Amino acid sequence: MNCLAKFNACEDGAVTIDWVMLTAGLVGFGTLVFVNFSGGIRHVDTETGNALSSIEVQEIVFDYGN
Repeated sequence: MNCLAKFNACEDGAVTIDWVMLTAGLVGFGTLVFVNFSGGIRHVDTETGNALSSIEVQEIVFDYGN
C-alpha cells in the first residue's frame, strides 16, 4: 500500500504527460478541422483548376527593331 501511495504522490514526468496530452489535443483538433473542410477545399481546388485551364496564354513577342 505504501508503494502505491508513493507512486501516486510522485510528480516526475508530469510535464511530459502534459505535453503529450497537449500534442494529442492539437493533432485531434487539426484532424477535425481537416475532415470538416476537406470537401469545401476540394471544390475550390476543382473550380480553380477549371478556371485556370480555360485561360488562353498569349505569346509575348519582343521586337528589337530588326
